[in-house]
Amino acid sequence: MRPIVGRAAGLIPVDFCPVRAPPRVSVMLSWWHRDVIAAGKLPLMLCFVSFVVTFVSTRTITRLIRDGRGPFRNVTAGGTHVHHSVPGIILLIIGAFTAVGGPGTLGWLSFSAIGIGTSLVLDEFALILHPQDGYWSGEGQLSVEAVSLALALV
Repeated sequence: MRPIVGRAAGLIPVDFCPVRAPPRVSVMLSWWHRDVIAAGKLPLMLCFVSFVVTFVSTRTITRLIRDGRGPFRNVTAGGTHVHHSVPGIILLIIGAFTAVGGPGTLGWLSFSAIGIGTSLVLDEFALILHPQDGYWSGEGQLSVEAVSLALALV
C-alpha cells in the first residue's frame, strides 16, 4: 500500500504521477509532489524561484543599461532616478498583505510577489546601506553578498 497524504483537494498518494512519463520525468514528478507539494513547501518554492529569476534578470538588465545596449533604459520620475528597490518594496508590501489577509486563491501570486520584491530590494542593498549610488562600486558587492545570504537561508 502506498503512503497517503492529506491535501485540501483530497487524499493523494505520495508517489502520485498524473501523466505517463519517461522514468526520469516520472521520478522528478514524484519528487516534486512528495517533497514540495505534499510537504507544503510550494509557497517557499514559488518565492525562491521568483527570487532567483528576478535577481538574474535584474542584474542582466542593469548591466545592459550600464553598457548602453538593448531596449532598456533607466526609469525616472520628474527627473529623479527610480531605483529598482522602490518597486521591490511595493511588491513586498502587496505580497505580504495579500498572503496574510487576501483570499486563498491569490496565494501563489503573493508568494511570487514576495520573492520578486525581496530580490529587487536586496539587489540594491548596498544603496540602502550607503545612500550614494554605489551599485557598481566595491560597496555594490554587498548586494550580491546579501542576496547570497538570503539564498542560503531559503
